[in-house]
Amino acid sequence: MANKRNLKKQVRYICGDLAGECIMARDFIEGIDADKMNDVILRIAGLQVNSLKNASFSFDKTPKSYASLKEYHKAAHTYYNEAYKTFYAEFNKQVEEIVKAMNALLPKAQREINKTIASLD
Repeated sequence: MANKRNLKKQVRYICGDLAGECIMARDFIEGIDADKMNDVILRIAGLQVNSLKNASFSFDKTPKSYASLKEYHKAAHTYYNEAYKTFYAEFNKQVEEIVKAMNALLPKAQREINKTIASLD
């Protein structure tokens, strides 16, 4: 990730797209329980808020804690890589759970249509 601003933009775009898909499905596909879809939209909003709040990391060591500045930079780099890796893994896991919940709310006929369209690609 180039910087924290781009990370936060990605989170907003992904959550916005997911919420948009839920709204479109809720309003235009017959047979969807609107209350359950609204709950999924609220989960997406919660994911966005929590992810944006947790997108900041700070390395708690100082250069004086290491023998050389090179060791400090290496340790900081490793820390940030692991922090972002963990952030992405948790975010992706929650997105997958939300997508499964969205798909579970679709009527069986719509799921079959979606499978047919997906197999044409």
